[in-house]
Amino acid sequence: MRKGAKAAVVGVVFAGMVGGAGYGAFNLVDAVNGGDPGAAEAEVRKSGPPTDGEVKRVSRDFFAAWEENDPATAAALTNNSAKAGPLLTSYGESARITGVKITPGTASGATVPFTVRATVSYDGKSKPLSYASRLTVVRGVTTGKALIDWRPAVVHPALKGMDDTLVTAEAKAPPIEAVDRDGGVVTKEKYPSLSPILDALRAKYGEKAGGVAGVEMVVRHAEEGSADTPLLTIVEGKAGKLPTTLSARAQAAAEKAVMKYPQSSVVAVRPSTGEVLAVANNRTDGWNAAFLGQAAPGSTMKIVSAAAFIDHGITTANGPAPCPPEATWQSQTFHNLRGLDPNEKATLSESFARSCNTAFVKYADDLKVDTLTAEARDGFGIGPVWNTGVPTFDGSVPASGGPDTAAALIGQGQVQMNPLTMASVTATAMTGAFRQPVIVPQSLDGRELAKARGLPPGTVQQLRSMMNRTATSGTAAQVMAGLGGRIGAKTGSAETDGNATSNSWFTGYRDDVAAAALVQDGGHGSDAAGPLVAAVLRAGG
Repeated sequence: MRKGAKAAVVGVVFAGMVGGAGYGAFNLVDAVNGGDPGAAEAEVRKSGPPTDGEVKRVSRDFFAAWEENDPATAAALTNNSAKAGPLLTSYGESARITGVKITPGTASGATVPFTVRATVSYDGKSKPLSYASRLTVVRGVTTGKALIDWRPAVVHPALKGMDDTLVTAEAKAPPIEAVDRDGGVVTKEKYPSLSPILDALRAKYGEKAGGVAGVEMVVRHAEEGSADTPLLTIVEGKAGKLPTTLSARAQAAAEKAVMKYPQSSVVAVRPSTGEVLAVANNRTDGWNAAFLGQAAPGSTMKIVSAAAFIDHGITTANGPAPCPPEATWQSQTFHNLRGLDPNEKATLSESFARSCNTAFVKYADDLKVDTLTAEARDGFGIGPVWNTGVPTFDGSVPASGGPDTAAALIGQGQVQMNPLTMASVTATAMTGAFRQPVIVPQSLDGRELAKARGLPPGTVQQLRSMMNRTATSGTAAQVMAGLGGRIGAKTGSAETDGNATSNSWFTGYRDDVAAAALVQDGGHGSDAAGPLVAAVLRAGG
């Protein structure tokens, strides 16, 4: 009778749950399940953010399956098991990681930090592995279950791409000891921005530099042509020495400068040789946007546009370039930056120095569809494929019709550049000769460099005069103040779709150093990108 009475009471309680007892009912089931937070909730489809109990339960179960080398169970606890399964499987197989111990930290809402300690083994050799990561628990869209929000970085923070994986094997290329132009060793630890570049140099020149490959755990990137990212050395290789064109002084200044602005990049080159002196990025994704980025360059493109006007007899530095409040071309209306006073009697030099958009747009009728394309290609080397020594995007100025013809003159439309290409444009404007940028000497492998006709001496003289005026009394004057020697500059602000704040561009030269910078969502050119360029020019090469 007592046993039956107890069963009856429990039955009444569960009936009460169906009737809406809610919080108390869940507490009872929690007790029945041994105090396991979230165990009852796992059986009920819910909406809204995961509860603390669900976060604790699903992260605990995920960690347990991961430690036990049970990738199928761990993957099933994520919201993308199709992607999670192969990576978690490779963790124990191709990455050869064993003895996994995971220690969770204190959760912050639905995010749980944790540390991983394990061992990586290969051919009888082993090394300890330790790193920190984090995961976030979300509500499954179709199931309502609490699940791990899948990102490869959960498994290791160095995994950026969705199809990146971990591999432990004999290295594809021997390690390198990269040295700067003065023979000093260049390392990722000293210059973090150079990490992707050093990986790319190793992949291409490791064997040529005379090193011997070791065994490493690496991130193998899915993107075609991407170099592996080394994470842990199991068996030391022998590094070969690889000369670069980098300047330690300029690189140090560039690294320090970009840290002031998120999502920023800067490049410096030597105009007399085309040698890359510095390249630095401050990005959350670790991407080398300075060399590989593709973005509208805004008014820095007016260097090329002004050269096209001069070379085709449209106007000259001291010739007319009226600056009206607005200009319409093929039904699209263009405006100037707010606060810029119109001047119908302005010269090209004045409109260039004040960065008047309408003055350039007004001359769109005088150009053919491919005039700017040809000027960029033949005068500045933008169009041919460059062979710098590492992968680069080498700029694009397509022969686009319609409103894009006018937009291209002010660095909008379909024009795409990055700090490397704009630094080269400035170097060419300063010297008149296009010298394809390089980061390792051409003599190292005899690769073919891109060539271009360059600019006539008269065009160079006028461009330098206009850029000097911009640097001394125009939009770049405040940023360039205090820099001695031969100086010139051009500011740029590029509007981007959906962003309230424009990208900040700036390019300039001082003696035999030319530099360009981009700060995403940085505003006017002199606001953010300008100080980066000035810092590098001040350091010299």
